[in-house]
Amino acid sequence: MALGAQMWRLGRHSAIYGLGGIVSRIIAVFLLPLYTRFLDPEDFGSVAVIVALSAVLVTILRLGISSAFFRFYFDSSDPAHRRLVVRTSFWFTMASATIGLVAGVALASPLAELLGLHDPDLVRAGFVGMWAQMNYEQLTALFRVEERSTAFVLASLANIAVTIVATVLLVVVTEQGAIGVIIGSFTGTLVVYLALLSVHREQLGLQFSRPLLREMNRFGMPLVPAALALIVVNFSDRFFLIHLHGRDEVGIYEIGVRISSAMVLLLTAFRMAWPAFAYSIEDEGEAKRTYAFVLTYLVVVASWLALILGLLAPWLVRLLTQPEFYEGQRVVPVLAFAVVAYAAYIVMAIGVGRAKRTQFNWAVTGLAAALNVALNLILIPPYGMMGAAAATVAAYVVMFAAMTWYAQRVFPTPYQWRRVFTAAGTAVALLLLGKALDGGLGVALALVTAYPFVLLPLGFYLPAERARLLAPMR
Repeated sequence: MALGAQMWRLGRHSAIYGLGGIVSRIIAVFLLPLYTRFLDPEDFGSVAVIVALSAVLVTILRLGISSAFFRFYFDSSDPAHRRLVVRTSFWFTMASATIGLVAGVALASPLAELLGLHDPDLVRAGFVGMWAQMNYEQLTALFRVEERSTAFVLASLANIAVTIVATVLLVVVTEQGAIGVIIGSFTGTLVVYLALLSVHREQLGLQFSRPLLREMNRFGMPLVPAALALIVVNFSDRFFLIHLHGRDEVGIYEIGVRISSAMVLLLTAFRMAWPAFAYSIEDEGEAKRTYAFVLTYLVVVASWLALILGLLAPWLVRLLTQPEFYEGQRVVPVLAFAVVAYAAYIVMAIGVGRAKRTQFNWAVTGLAAALNVALNLILIPPYGMMGAAAATVAAYVVMFAAMTWYAQRVFPTPYQWRRVFTAAGTAVALLLLGKALDGGLGVALALVTAYPFVLLPLGFYLPAERARLLAPMR
């Protein structure tokens, strides 16, 4: 398939996946006024801790099966093989999630004390949400491998709709506070999961292969410590902040995280489409050439979005929150550009997965996690949430660099490094210029608009790209 066709295919599915993400993120942003009116910073911090706990639990209990599912599904086009992969993954996920739920409910009180939470019911609700998330995501993964992006988005939109209604009822009408946010967040997931059981009933069945599970675990298990290390990078800042600065600081920091999470919208859309797309390219040469262009274009789009969020953060935070949360805008630029490095890491990691050389992924993310923990301990006491944000961006940059080194050893790919660093560096330079000028909203918007044109004299564009960029001016 021609490169243009491949890019169109990836872009089309990413855009459709992104539709559900756009709705979800827009609603999440516009729910911030509701949250900040009915929750205080301490409650908001408690929700952030439960979100982090759920991320850890999901990663451990999956044992890498979700990543292995995509890789092994495309090992053969035989329908019987693919059905066996689906059923083995489904039943393993169901059993693992249920064991985790039972253990979590039983140990809720000591876990709450360990996490610095005052209510064990927050932990119990978090475990129910974990069970719903694991099983829901395994069923929606079927839509992704089949490239049924429209069906995936419809399920996502239904999930969002139920979640909004439940959250508003629990937080606003019944004033349940933090636990209302947590219960509301998984209600839609649970309802849609039950509906998907009926949708996928013909693909599911009482079939399970232990030999296949062992093979999938050999691929997926090394990814578990890697994913846990990544969670340390993503969420450890909240735990350090809650113990070194208190729940109020976590709540304000979480506002900055939520605003910068618009970056996650792009990343989520891409990640939904990327594994199935990347593994489905059979020719190795075509795969390498495609991966190279994907990295370049993803960094351009991610850097531009990070620039937008970084420059407009003061106005976004004031528009969406109450005065006690305004300081959260300070961390938005740093966290947004951290996601640029993470996006690049995701592209690099696919080469390792394609080569089935995942056994050392833990070393890459482990290095980043160790750096993140060290920097959190050093920087948070004197600098608070700004120290946490700095630790996050440093960890992501190191993780990208280390994965690049490893991936190029096991799956050498001709990435367009000059273009990649030009795109990211230009966005950072424009951000620093905007902060130095401090010229108000007009200057910020002008710098954001200038980004693709500033790349022109820097020699970023290929001739065909330059012609398309300048065509509207002729």
